[in-house]
Amino acid sequence: MHAASPFRTPAQKEAERLAKREAVLRAAVRMFNERGFHATSLDDVAASLGISKRTIYHYLANKDQVLLECVTIGLQQLLEAADQARREPGDGRHRLTRFLRRYAEVNMDDFGRCVIRTGDEVLSPESRPRYRALKREIDNALRRLIEDAVADGSIARIDVKMAAFALAGALNWPGRWYDPEGAMPAGTVAEKLVDILVSGLDPRD
Repeated sequence: MHAASPFRTPAQKEAERLAKREAVLRAAVRMFNERGFHATSLDDVAASLGISKRTIYHYLANKDQVLLECVTIGLQQLLEAADQARREPGDGRHRLTRFLRRYAEVNMDDFGRCVIRTGDEVLSPESRPRYRALKREIDNALRRLIEDAVADGSIARIDVKMAAFALAGALNWPGRWYDPEGAMPAGTVAEKLVDILVSGLDPRD
């Protein structure tokens, strides 16, 4: 029987690197949300983790890349939610509701809040195209879910574009006012908000 090796495998090293990178991003996104992007320095982020700014540069090139990674994580969470909703059984209304609840929950979590609180003008010109492309994908995913629900008659025949604007606008705001330390958990807030919104989509006689 071989003795256990004291040396980490390549897979273990990569897992450790990803965990450290995730820790940097999580610390940064919380500071961006609390202080704002311009009022946060990488020195602040490093100090919160007990590391040097030089260590951050092992994982991310600069503050703009840190912000781009943070908003990309939030946007990808929304895209994953749309993909999961489309695979749900049931009618279009059910799938739309499932997506909207998850949409609201993401916007109340760290990375989703960063998307809501950060305008694309804060990003560098090089980073803006990716950010805007992901935002368009999410808008298109929401519109498709609304279209499907209209097509199967589970919601009213409405203006899909305006409905998407109204739903997204309403569910973006919790990213600004929701308090994670408050009495109501994010899932409950999302459920209550979406129930109110979706009731306005009921089919008309």
